[in-house]
Amino acid sequence: MSRSPLKDAFAHHLWATLRILNACAALSAEQLGTIVPSTKRSILDTARHFVGGDALYLSWLTEDRAFVVDTKAMDLAALRSTMARQEVGWSKLLALDLDPDTVVTDIDRAGYKRDAPVGVRLAQALHHGTDHRSQISTALTLLGVEPPAIDVWDYGMDTGRVTDIPPS
Repeated sequence: MSRSPLKDAFAHHLWATLRILNACAALSAEQLGTIVPSTKRSILDTARHFVGGDALYLSWLTEDRAFVVDTKAMDLAALRSTMARQEVGWSKLLALDLDPDTVVTDIDRAGYKRDAPVGVRLAQALHHGTDHRSQISTALTLLGVEPPAIDVWDYGMDTGRVTDIPPS
């Protein structure tokens, strides 16, 4: 059985999100309240937003409402637990023979309806996480906190999927 070419992309997505959440766990309540540049949200609220978004994307693609969570009052431990649960969901979804052109319809909390194919929805899930992890990394830097290494090469090295061979 072949692996989904997206398996590494989503494994990185989850790995990097957990690393950001872990880095934020060392922050004080005041630091977690720091506004993330370009978002108008605090670090904690930005994390809540993108973890909650990830849950919605997964629920829309699996048609499993059990993935939907209310992140408004979640602390970092609860967000981390939510992402760990979603890791299983993404893995199961990617193991399916997905048709990237199958259109999925969602209706958001405000009643806005969106039709988008599976391929675009998968791309959005990855982009959304990358965008907000980067914003939180910037906020950490502005606080004088070294953000964790979260790029794809870091993931590859950390998991043994990439080997760097220095020049001879």
